[in-house]
Amino acid sequence: MSGTAELSAQVPVQRVSTLELFFDLVFVFTVTQLTAVLTHDLSLESFGQVMVMLGLIWWMYGGYAWLTNSISTRELRQRAILLGGMAGYLVLALAVPGAFHGSGLAFGVGYLVVVSVHSSLFIWTASAQSSRAFLGIAPYNLFNALLVVVGGALGGTAQALLWTVAALLEWSTPWLGNRENQSSFEIAPAHFVERHGLVVIVAIGESVVAIGIGAAGLAVDAELILVAVLGLLLSAGMWWAYFGADDDEQAERALTAAPATRRPWIALEGFGCAHYAMLLGIVLVAAGLKKATGHPYDALTFGQALTLGGGVALFLAADVWFRRLLGLGRSVHRAVAAVLALATVPLGSEIAAVAQLAVLAALLAAALVGEGTVLRARPAPDPLSGA
Repeated sequence: MSGTAELSAQVPVQRVSTLELFFDLVFVFTVTQLTAVLTHDLSLESFGQVMVMLGLIWWMYGGYAWLTNSISTRELRQRAILLGGMAGYLVLALAVPGAFHGSGLAFGVGYLVVVSVHSSLFIWTASAQSSRAFLGIAPYNLFNALLVVVGGALGGTAQALLWTVAALLEWSTPWLGNRENQSSFEIAPAHFVERHGLVVIVAIGESVVAIGIGAAGLAVDAELILVAVLGLLLSAGMWWAYFGADDDEQAERALTAAPATRRPWIALEGFGCAHYAMLLGIVLVAAGLKKATGHPYDALTFGQALTLGGGVALFLAADVWFRRLLGLGRSVHRAVAAVLALATVPLGSEIAAVAQLAVLAALLAAALVGEGTVLRARPAPDPLSGA
């Protein structure tokens, strides 16, 4: 590589295609299904299963985001093959609710399809530089997919162990392999930031859908309207936290300004690891909203209240992590709000769900308005300084 300017010139400026958005809608169905797992059985065991499944699923979603960041989706052959990957995602999503209770093999087969389609497209259609870099990761992806298939076939403790190992190995792959391979991936910042922003906003929309599901069969009276609006305000607060006034544009500028060999590592940690935690927070919030909407004026169980408050706290903490990686400004207000979100748990478990919802929505609004006031009084930070 001869330099940052030369590498940057090789990466075309592109935007997310409608096919990719269609792919994201299928992916977000898996988020809906993970929420259903927690709603059905809110226990530590179910939470652990959701963490493992989301780890596997999000790793490969990231893989497809990196793939379409490197190839065109205009050709018929590439579109047809991508539809095969979408079919694999749909199968594993359908299998998610019973993945640890009988449909693990279906999940594994769907996952193997997702991995196989991704590998074939990356190797044969991406640029020579990205293809060479991916060859260092492809064997790990295939091995981990086979672990998922075997675990799904065996079930029980073996399944839990093999799937956990597969998830951990996947997220360790960039450090286990040749680090130079990871640095060789080409990243088109505009497309990459937009792609992840779209999947976040669609996932946040899942929390709004959860309100509707929780309200099914209830009379549309003043009490229901109040809790529904509070739930919407909470979802809007998460949207505001992620996108802000122009945070997506700042993220694009920061990624563009980073050296080309540094971009893949920012993409991995910021858009991979931090976004995994954000999505897990969204899943928790959606599950909590579904329970809270159904019985808004009753006290929640401790687990339900923790799911709601903990989901908001996890989302905010991950957002702080992400913003710090890209140097998007100070996030003290968000960090404090994350801690205070956990302090709302007694409100939900001892008073009423609506009380916890109201305080969480107000907490997010206060933190973000306060942060906006501080940022307006200070000069804009250097996007690479980490300040």
